[in-house]
Parts: sequence; structure tokens; C-alpha cells
Amino acid sequence: MTLKIISAEKIEYEGEIDQITLPGALGSFQILNNHAALISSLIPGTMSYVHGENTTSQEIKGGIVDVKDNVVSVCLY
Repeated sequence: MTLKIISAEKIEYEGEIDQITLPGALGSFQILNNHAALISSLIPGTMSYVHGENTTSQEIKGGIVDVKDNVVSVCLY
């Protein structure tokens, strides 16, 4: 699936990933390939995504995530 991390200034990252874990108001949640469409708010915490054997983690202040047709768009505050 494709991950797009977007800030107010620029596209921070765009590439293929296998899974992503995000901090939600009710706890962390994971998105895998072929996930159902969703829109959710994000709270401050750690976002981490995996591509192959590489895991990348990033602290975020919050934002919104949109998932549709194997594209995960994370809009950060």
C-alpha cells in the first residue's frame, strides 16, 4: 500500500509500506494492506511504519488519517 505523510509545508514522505501503526484517541491502531476505508483523528504519540525489514518511527503532535483503496494519507499538524 502507499503511504503519504503530508504537513502544511510539504509532502514529508511518499512510498510503499507493508503496515503502519498510528496513535488514536482510543489507543494505537494498525493499518494493513486492503484495510477498510476510514477517516480518523490522531493524537500526540508515535507513528511507525514498516517496509520490508525496515521500521521507521516518528513522533507526531496529532493530525488526521484517511485510508482508501490502499492509500494511507496522514496529514500532520
